[in-house]
Amino acid sequence: MKFGTSGLRGLVTELEGHMSALYATAFARYLLSSGKAKPGDRIYVAGDFRPSSPDIAATCIGALSRAGLIPVDCGAIPTPALALYAMARGAASLMITGSHIPADRNGIKFYRPDGEIDKQDELAITALAEEIADSLLDLTPGSAPREENEAAAFFAARNAAILPENALAGLKIGVYQHSTVARDALVDVLSGYGADVLPLGRSQTFIPVDTEAVSEHSISLFRTWTQEHGLDAAVSADGDGDRPLVTDETGTPLRGDLLGLIVANFLGARVAVTPVTSNSGIEASGDFRVVRTRVGSPFVIEGMLAALAAGETAVMGFEANGGLLTASDFTLNGRTLTALPTRDSFLPVLAALHLARREGKALSAMAAGFRLPVAAADRLENFPVATSSALMAHLRAAPDNLASFLAPLGPVRSSTDVDGLRTTLQDGRIIHLRPSGNAPEMRCYVEAATEEEAAALLQQGLGLIRDWAERH
Repeated sequence: MKFGTSGLRGLVTELEGHMSALYATAFARYLLSSGKAKPGDRIYVAGDFRPSSPDIAATCIGALSRAGLIPVDCGAIPTPALALYAMARGAASLMITGSHIPADRNGIKFYRPDGEIDKQDELAITALAEEIADSLLDLTPGSAPREENEAAAFFAARNAAILPENALAGLKIGVYQHSTVARDALVDVLSGYGADVLPLGRSQTFIPVDTEAVSEHSISLFRTWTQEHGLDAAVSADGDGDRPLVTDETGTPLRGDLLGLIVANFLGARVAVTPVTSNSGIEASGDFRVVRTRVGSPFVIEGMLAALAAGETAVMGFEANGGLLTASDFTLNGRTLTALPTRDSFLPVLAALHLARREGKALSAMAAGFRLPVAAADRLENFPVATSSALMAHLRAAPDNLASFLAPLGPVRSSTDVDGLRTTLQDGRIIHLRPSGNAPEMRCYVEAATEEEAAALLQQGLGLIRDWAERH
């Protein structure tokens, strides 16, 4: 078990029982010892639709209660809904989810009363967990009063105040519901703005949907649905509803960093914080300052907080997966959109659809109007962590190693090592190699002038990784 780019992750067989009780206990002790909570304070708990989530949640509820806090069960709701509800009540929260990874894995996301934990919090929680790791913990599951309906309604009210009334009237939108906890809320909020909404693909079995590396199966579904039903767009989210997926009228997904760019302009942001994996054209695409970070919402939050500390206003952030975070309050339609410093999938969905509707353009034309370099990303799943670590160590050991590895693609112009290795080739194309921070996966991100060049570069990059792994 370890903290990745967002929360604690591991195999279900590792997380169930002792490990979930251990980290829930450590989190409670951290909150109490740091003064972020006091004995008898409430702490809110929710989960996604993975088969393992209810049992893990019950174990955590029992551990939190024995540690001196009062758990409240918020059921199965999106992560941003849980965080928003708890923050409004000045309370911490805990989300049981593995996000987009397969159902044999799960995780826990932790929230202080003022928002998502940062890397320093992670270190402190880990240290406390190590102190009690060998203790004989009580693993008795707990139960708690439920406030699922109240939390869902509170989040719905926020989303109902983002756009003008009937802002999406005239659009026909498909919602790929699969197994995301956002599936019903997406239908409700889009319908509430006047869209003709068609629920699609609801599943009782958990389906891992990655919004940053959309599978060919998912794209095939979107293309079939948009054609069969004459959709203007299709939308979805990952398992816990904090990362959006928006496709145009052809079923082609819009990049998550494009969604973030759209929101930055929609909100009138003055500072946008985003990881190095986001499109290199963002700096020239809006009237805001861009701050680049390592990959992961804790790093984006760290960047946003630094901007606020420096006196900046209208600060927001986003990731290449489309997750959108706001560090400042923003005013929309004469109403205040309160800060939500954790990933949210609803604001980017609404902003993108609203922009297309307002401009009277198809989503494909709206997206093309930003003239960003063409970016693509994919991953090799079930890629041993030891192998990815060895590859990165080899490439970092000497410039000649990197040049030799990338020689089939072309000469290297420059390379940065902020998070993984992001290399600009002599012809201007970009390839970024990065092990996943929360799963045994090796990720590859590319940019090129055309879709064909980007697709070819992506496949070449993945091929180089596979070839190296086979030889070593």
